Amino acid sequence: MRIKPKKSLGQNFLSDRNILGKIVDSCNFTAADTVFEIGAGRGELTRLIAPKVKKLYAFEIDSSLIPLLNESLRDAGNTQIIHQDILKARLLRYIKVRDGKVIVVGNIPYYISTPILEKLFEAGKHIKRIYLTVQKEFAQRVVAAPGSKTYGSLSCFVQYHGRAKIKFIIRKGSFFPAPKVDSAFLEIELRSKPLLKKADEERFFTVVRAAFNQRRKTLRNSLFRVTFPDKLHECLARQNISPDIRPEQLSLDSFLGLAKSAKSAKFAK
Repeated sequence: MRIKPKKSLGQNFLSDRNILGKIVDSCNFTAADTVFEIGAGRGELTRLIAPKVKKLYAFEIDSSLIPLLNESLRDAGNTQIIHQDILKARLLRYIKVRDGKVIVVGNIPYYISTPILEKLFEAGKHIKRIYLTVQKEFAQRVVAAPGSKTYGSLSCFVQYHGRAKIKFIIRKGSFFPAPKVDSAFLEIELRSKPLLKKADEERFFTVVRAAFNQRRKTLRNSLFRVTFPDKLHECLARQNISPDIRPEQLSLDSFLGLAKSAKSAKFAK
């Protein structure tokens, strides 16, 4: 069956068999794993994962692909095809306590990479690892270190939730149709527990967003709108952070310390 990718859904099917095999090998699946696949597409990756794991939930939003998936995976008793938008799915419905934490894998549309990560992090305590094929530039921003041009709020957001690394680059010719840019296979190992308490966590994200909203400015100038000036000076002094430093020079640990030290400050929502 010839399936025409839908541009409206951001579909670029991964068709390189060598890359598909490399992805499965990189995930280190075991027979005890429960896996969520985001965007099963035509089922190329789905068919490789199914024999290696205990249970596989394959999410696909495109109704025209569901008959193909059901047919090609009819003998895979451990696989459930779910015709649903992953952003609207109630993931906890499919997570069984007895199965432990799940592994997520997917070749996802570039334009919803951040919303998908947000969705997965909400269920983070039930997820062990995340493997995603994303735009190369997006992956570079995710794993960026302080001081680099690509380091920003996305870097802090993802690295707060887990340890991220690029496993390998996937050339654009490995997809059908070929996108305009290369991709990267990204691994995020989620943290076993949050780095901050809930109140401090909300403050942390407020600080990070404000800091990078105007990244060319100093920390003093980018944060003065979210807290009283005297409190800001006090918070920075507690962490030995210069008010003249630029946000991209501040490490995740420094942002964490700043959020914790700012309990007495009044941060804007």
